[in-house]
Amino acid sequence: MAGFIPSSSATSEPVPFIDLKAQFQTIRSEINAAVEQVFENQAFILGDEVAELEFEIAEYCDSREAIGCASGSDALLLSLLGMDIGPGDEVITSPFTFFATAGAICRTGATPVFVDILPDTYNIDPTAIEAAITPKTRAIMPVHIFGQCADMDPIWRIAFKNNLFVFEDACQAIGASYNGRRAGVLGRTGSFSFFPTKNLGAAGDGGIITTDDPILAGKIRRLRVHGDLGGYTHQEIGFNSRLDALQAAVLRVKLRHLEKWTAGRIANAARYAALCEAQQLTDQFDLPVAKSDRRHVYNQYTLRIGEGRRDEVLNSLREQQIGAAIYYPTPLHLQECFAGLGYKPGQLPEAERASAEVLSLPIFAELTEAQQDRVVEGLAAALSAGNPATVAYPFGMPDSKAA
Repeated sequence: MAGFIPSSSATSEPVPFIDLKAQFQTIRSEINAAVEQVFENQAFILGDEVAELEFEIAEYCDSREAIGCASGSDALLLSLLGMDIGPGDEVITSPFTFFATAGAICRTGATPVFVDILPDTYNIDPTAIEAAITPKTRAIMPVHIFGQCADMDPIWRIAFKNNLFVFEDACQAIGASYNGRRAGVLGRTGSFSFFPTKNLGAAGDGGIITTDDPILAGKIRRLRVHGDLGGYTHQEIGFNSRLDALQAAVLRVKLRHLEKWTAGRIANAARYAALCEAQQLTDQFDLPVAKSDRRHVYNQYTLRIGEGRRDEVLNSLREQQIGAAIYYPTPLHLQECFAGLGYKPGQLPEAERASAEVLSLPIFAELTEAQQDRVVEGLAAALSAGNPATVAYPFGMPDSKAA
């Protein structure tokens, strides 16, 4: 975008990190009609609305099957249980992700094994996976963090060589792709979240699992209703993880707009880059990296701000009433609840460095040019003020050795 000219003036109004009301105003009549139809039918649990959403998501992701459930967390758990992952098993995954990734592994009775991430995409480092494989390893769970797929080719090769399952945590990545294939068909299952702030968000919790395996899909459908075959006959022990028809109705409306919204996020990301380059800010932080073989859908637009300045910049943006957030301030291997796994600061340095340096800016599709201008101007003001903090890394310097 050479020669890019910012808009004439930035807004003086606060800029929210995400604005669900702005999105709703564009589809209010469609949502209200869809919800009213559910009330007219008085069919609130599973049923036709959920079945139609499952068909439409499967078509969108190019998968044979899709199974709606109560949340993205349950989608991960049901995927693992569907392949009998349980006590004594190990699942290799990323420490730089939302808690549910590892939480689902633990809920099966299996053990999460954390390996480091790549410094540019923040996705799991394939070269670290093979060294972590033991006789107990059953699966790899890559996370398509922030809306960009992990590097799946080497992950597939490692999985095939070692007879391992691959489960995609695609909770932030609906519509993302890798070498032309959509997230959701890059593993044995793909798990998606419909938390309201996701690119495709419900009016509450919801999730879905995609797979090309009809037998596995049938098992997951049973597991989401306590393992019921029908007629109160239970083949296995499941739990209650049904998707509400109201949520499905809302999601079906929103799915029709998803590609337009995704294009808006991608355009906003490109404009951020142009604005930051025009203001000569890019020598003070790293912009998000979008790989050429992938479609990045920007669930988050995440900068890397080093030299211990991330928190200073965050506080300045908040003082300027500009939305910003940290995903994630503490990597999972250093969370208190996983202390029993024995990880120490410095053991996974790239994940630790990312947690100390990442900062996400507003990226929602309805973000205006004036709002973006204010965000970048606020970022420039934050960077020009103050001095680098003396303590840069809360977990120890990234090149420190494990204790």
